Amino acid sequence: MAHANVMDKIVSLAKRRGFVFQSSEIYGGLGSVWDYGPLGVELKKNLKERWWRSMVYQRDDIEGVDAAILMHPKVWEASGHVSGFTDPLVDCKQCKHRFRADDPRLKGTPGEPDAQCPDCGTKGTLTAPRLFNLMFKTFIGPVEEQAAVVYLRPETAQGIYVNYLNVLQSSRQKIPFGIAQIGKAFRNEITPGNFTFRTREFEQMEMQFFVKPGEDERWFEEWKAARMQWHADLGITAAKLRFHPHAKDELAHYAKAAFDIEYEFPFGWQEFEGIHNRTDFDLGRHQEHSGKKLDYLDPATNTRFLPYIIETSLGADRLALVALVDAYTEEEVEGEQRVVLRFLPAIAPIKAGVFPLVKKDGMPEFATRLAADLRHHLTVFYDDGGSIGRRYRRQDEAGTPFGITVDGQTLEDQTVTVRDRDTLRQERVAADGVLAHLQARLVG
Repeated sequence: MAHANVMDKIVSLAKRRGFVFQSSEIYGGLGSVWDYGPLGVELKKNLKERWWRSMVYQRDDIEGVDAAILMHPKVWEASGHVSGFTDPLVDCKQCKHRFRADDPRLKGTPGEPDAQCPDCGTKGTLTAPRLFNLMFKTFIGPVEEQAAVVYLRPETAQGIYVNYLNVLQSSRQKIPFGIAQIGKAFRNEITPGNFTFRTREFEQMEMQFFVKPGEDERWFEEWKAARMQWHADLGITAAKLRFHPHAKDELAHYAKAAFDIEYEFPFGWQEFEGIHNRTDFDLGRHQEHSGKKLDYLDPATNTRFLPYIIETSLGADRLALVALVDAYTEEEVEGEQRVVLRFLPAIAPIKAGVFPLVKKDGMPEFATRLAADLRHHLTVFYDDGGSIGRRYRRQDEAGTPFGITVDGQTLEDQTVTVRDRDTLRQERVAADGVLAHLQARLVG
């Protein structure tokens, strides 16, 4: 498949099958804001639950929180977002479009007569670069002029840092320990794009691991390896995953070391998770600005220290896009083309399709009862429209790993046909044993 066409096909499939829709589409849409449809919300939920299970439920040294989106404005002053979370931007007075000052499409010098807008082509209409804060601003209070300015959080990490002491004391954890969170964040991105890869509203899955200074490098390496293995266990193609280390000139001002996990999308290698050694910068800043002591008393040595933080930060929307792109396959089966999403069965939005072979002889009634029984345990889809081949193909496009067909033999011996999405192998299974049969194949 030519790379130029793959994303167009995936975007088309995502809408057709109910994974992702353009937000407010009936009004012309809102740029780089997306809604998840029936299948998309299930895929994303499955990924988030899988991450939460691995981070919180399967470990005894990580606790969960759900911090508020709105926070005290001093949080963002302490973190450096108010003063430093800015980009230089250029506006076109003619077409009203806005560009980053480093946009390679800009010709000439913005603010001078020779500057040409890359969209409308007009010369002399580009403003000189101006700094633009990427945080969305709003107000708390009854009257806007008298209200306090607050921001929609541009990241979820700060909600963890300001709750570090609360979690430490209430959970009776000892360092090293971590705090995990899944939540929405908002950035007024100027150059969003590539479908759901870069958006203005997005969801993060972050874990901040608090360690003793001097032990940070060991924990950094451990979390690097653990996070890459997690993606491999998700079934992501190994050859399309890689680490990208940040060079010294790429490092954020607070970071001692940083690695991105990148995936090879049709539009190139792009980061979707970061592992960072943030040192004691964040707790140090909040301790300074709040006046609250955030250091830790080590009961073993009776010494105090400000913990270093190892961060793993994964975009839930980007991960869902990775899963969708990596699963997308076009192949020929018995002389026919089929499109199939080869999701790991455990994360597939629908686990099984249930089909009566024909609409007579009691098959629809049997299939309906079977689907109702399975729904207590799994997401299933009942379909009796069209030929059985077409119904299989529809579920292949949805990424459904198993198809269950009720046929004439079912009414004789109470068995059904279970079809495997990937191998296309079919086997007879007792109807009352279908649930156990599927559950054994959904582990992982």
